[in-house]
Amino acid sequence: MVVDTREHDIVVVGCGIAGLSAAVAAQEQGARVVVLERAPLEERGGNTRYTPARLRMKSATELSDDIVDYFAANAGGYLDPSLVHLTSEDSKNWPAIVRAMSFIDPEVVSTFVDEAPKALAWLGHYGIKIEAVPIPFQTVQPRFSPSGGGLAMIEALAEAFERKGGRIVYDTAALNLVQNGAGDVIGVQAIGPRNQRTEFRGRAVILACGGFQGNAEMLTRYIGPKALNLRVVARGSHYNQGEGIRMALNIGAAPCGDYGNWHASPMDPRSAQPEPQIEIYAYGILVNRHGQRFLDEAPGSIDAHRERIAREIFLEPDGIGYAIIDAKIDDIPYRQKLLRTEVPPITAPTLAGLAAKLNIPSDALERTVTEFNQGCGTGEFTPLKLDGLRTHGVTPPKSHWARPIVQPPFTAYPIISAIVFTFGGIKVNSRAQVLNIQGDVIPGLYAAGETMGTYYKSYVGATSVLKGMTFGRIAGRDAASRPSAQ
Repeated sequence: MVVDTREHDIVVVGCGIAGLSAAVAAQEQGARVVVLERAPLEERGGNTRYTPARLRMKSATELSDDIVDYFAANAGGYLDPSLVHLTSEDSKNWPAIVRAMSFIDPEVVSTFVDEAPKALAWLGHYGIKIEAVPIPFQTVQPRFSPSGGGLAMIEALAEAFERKGGRIVYDTAALNLVQNGAGDVIGVQAIGPRNQRTEFRGRAVILACGGFQGNAEMLTRYIGPKALNLRVVARGSHYNQGEGIRMALNIGAAPCGDYGNWHASPMDPRSAQPEPQIEIYAYGILVNRHGQRFLDEAPGSIDAHRERIAREIFLEPDGIGYAIIDAKIDDIPYRQKLLRTEVPPITAPTLAGLAAKLNIPSDALERTVTEFNQGCGTGEFTPLKLDGLRTHGVTPPKSHWARPIVQPPFTAYPIISAIVFTFGGIKVNSRAQVLNIQGDVIPGLYAAGETMGTYYKSYVGATSVLKGMTFGRIAGRDAASRPSAQ
């Protein structure tokens, strides 16, 4: 093992929004920082590089009012009320079992809400401009995004970091955490090109290297054998191998977040584009490999239900579904916003011909469409808002935008459940310090971004990038103020 002899105060693992926010924030406090990045220079940034970076905000400076409610509704499973009620007290008075329990800490949520607007204002000093995103379809709340998306954030922060002497070591992945005799984390053992092993030392380590969506073994271990049918949503996700989570768990960190779940997105498996979402199913029907419908395609607004629908598709045979629509789709304004794929649809003049191209039973598809058509009611079809145009006597029902599928040519888009990121991670406190299984701080160890476990059951939409920048900044500042371990 070669020991890197350059002097560093902070070792950051990961070069996405969480890692770079941590690195720049620590550097601002005078710390000497090294960032370890698994990807090469031209692909640095992980998921952040490829995301449009939607932000759950009601204005360019204010978070949406519903964030706390959504986190509360997805705080964990059936939590023990005899323990949960203790969280109403100051966290210093929580017993160890509560501090280490797998649920989203309300103090972490309140810190997120308080600090996220400050983090956004801070990013503005590095030339990152937040803009409103026009959304023509009915949605839960407004959306904002940095101009240029996640890539612009990566380039701006990395440039500022390196301009001030910061060091990014590419093609290098973390293997193990290094501790001193007292249990303080004082460095990282890493692997670089040609299997070169190097140890990087510092007075603190910040884990900001994402989840484990790029790791087939961890996906199978935590999600199950059907994880084989998942595909990452963008190229950057392949670099998220879960080493930050594994290393922390190996030294006794407490787990947090829903390990058997993930942020899901309905996507075209044929596409090579990042985030090739297919959401046109809301205006048609979804069938499985047997030609059968299996869910309500439009239970409410598209963005509020896309994740649940993607997970339902995952449970179907081979983890795939097909959106079936007809020529009337041409009267949907902005329909291309629901088709973020560069691959043309599969079309045929008849349903039987379409079924043959999809390799599903033609008699089953024709029967499914006939039954659906017979259940469609009358009323005004209003595509840009929930119209209540529902089916009657059809199982499963369809709650909105239910029109007969009768006008050729008939069209299909294959859809699988893409994995954007995993939910399972490491337990931290409001200072982004990692907690151990006794609920105590592991000195010198921090986590931010998706390495930090936050989500349960359902993703709180458009909060991931916000969380990464917010807790990355918190971790960097706190780590920089930490004295050197003996």
